[in-house]
Amino acid sequence: MKPTPPVPDWLNTAAFYEIYPQSFLDTNGDGIGDLPGIISKLDYIASLGANALWLNPVFESPFGDAGYDVSDFRKVAPRYGTNADLKRLFKEAHKRGMRVVLDLVAGHTSVEHPWFKASRKHKPNPYSDYFTWTPNVWTDGGPGRWINGAGPRDGNYLANFFWFQPALNYGYAKPDPARPWEQPVDAPAPRAVRAELEAIMRFWLDAGCDGFRVDMAASLVKGPPDSPELRALWRDIRGWIERDYSHAVLISEWSHPKQALSAGFHIDFMIHFGEPAYNALVGTWGAVKGDARDPHVFFERAGGGDILGFTENYLEHYEATKNQGFIALPTGNHDYPRLSRSRTEAELRGVHAMLLTMPGVPFIYYGDEIGMNYIEDLEAKEGSYANRTGTRTPMQWTSGRNKGFSSAPASKLYLPVDPSRTAPDVASQIDDPTSHLQFIRTLLALRHKHPALGNLGGFRVLYAKKNAYPFVYERSAEGEQFVIVLNPRAASARSTALDLPANASYEPVFETGIKLERQRGRWVADAPAITWGIFRRR
Repeated sequence: MKPTPPVPDWLNTAAFYEIYPQSFLDTNGDGIGDLPGIISKLDYIASLGANALWLNPVFESPFGDAGYDVSDFRKVAPRYGTNADLKRLFKEAHKRGMRVVLDLVAGHTSVEHPWFKASRKHKPNPYSDYFTWTPNVWTDGGPGRWINGAGPRDGNYLANFFWFQPALNYGYAKPDPARPWEQPVDAPAPRAVRAELEAIMRFWLDAGCDGFRVDMAASLVKGPPDSPELRALWRDIRGWIERDYSHAVLISEWSHPKQALSAGFHIDFMIHFGEPAYNALVGTWGAVKGDARDPHVFFERAGGGDILGFTENYLEHYEATKNQGFIALPTGNHDYPRLSRSRTEAELRGVHAMLLTMPGVPFIYYGDEIGMNYIEDLEAKEGSYANRTGTRTPMQWTSGRNKGFSSAPASKLYLPVDPSRTAPDVASQIDDPTSHLQFIRTLLALRHKHPALGNLGGFRVLYAKKNAYPFVYERSAEGEQFVIVLNPRAASARSTALDLPANASYEPVFETGIKLERQRGRWVADAPAITWGIFRRR
């Protein structure tokens, strides 16, 4: 069943590829990836089975937070190229039947943005209330991150995340009369900021982009993330996009699909924050202790995870939103360690086998298709801190100098390449039928060929028991049914009874030793250690 209200048709078969532009491919030898590099690899991306791109921010910025601190929303950062390069990327992608979605930092700017520079001036001006300020530096602003000493203005400003990311003033859902700086959403300044946001979005939609992934989408209107005022803001944006740019999509970084999709987004991620499903499945920030993770997750060799931590949370959102839009369970992203961290290739294939056979829209983070490693203990770069740096290292195209990423001296690279002798690369895998790259291609090809495995296919859990293995589910559509069996534990899971028709028969499509067979009138799955399988009903 297609989602309602209307969702652009191309989303029904979309498979996204996320690109961290500074780390993808450098074509001018400065050590930083660029837009011409992305354009040159469009055919490669399409060959994976991906037909849409999500670019992390490419706009002008002082790069305190890798571009998530924008100083000019209408200008491509020179290190990536020009506005003309970005328009050429849109055009070249469209020629190949591909879409391009831009990262939109809607909730804040850089302190270097002209709006903020004007806002922090002593004398009132049209931009004074584009950001939220207390009346003097001695006033406690209330909930949030308040920064003082920003300039001539006597006041504290509200930051959205880092101190150099002042929050744009979209108003408060429930202003506190005791805090007059908490303006209602219909006050003049919040209305002006909304108009600025719409103008920025229209600028890039008119230039040829196909929509936006919205950073910190729940952060605009201050107050509860499920407030009617926040939903109304995004529903209004969805309304004019449907009217004037019916092809365009809205993707949220919200991690609460019930809230995000009801607010008007077409897709919401379930990732490392917010709802617990993704962490229960694969873990992100937890420590690795031998074969186990702390806390335990389902996809670990030790087998200490509980799949119900995923299914109960996921199904709650899936059932509530499947007619509104899509949930995305990405292979990774720029904000948490790669899922390859402390996993063997066999284990990683099990994770990807699940993530790429679930309903919703799949997202592949650059390099995950070749099993790029997470690099430990790298120095922070542009606000990466903690565990994020090691997941943003340069794409590995060849085994040669700088792994084919750049001709610059190694010392000038944006981040160091993987120094391991066994570091995977595209050139070594692209023609190897046993490679991880070919494995990803096969999964996406199956997804595109069979609607039952696609974005809109039905989903039914066949076996998910507390602290038990394997996990088994069914995908179905247009008279086809597939059964997926996953056992990531380093121990076999034998004779698992499944609720399948007694008179049915199933054939393996893609598997690693799992048996799905009828025993004594019932269907059972036998899953050796660290295996997965996809079976089709004949």
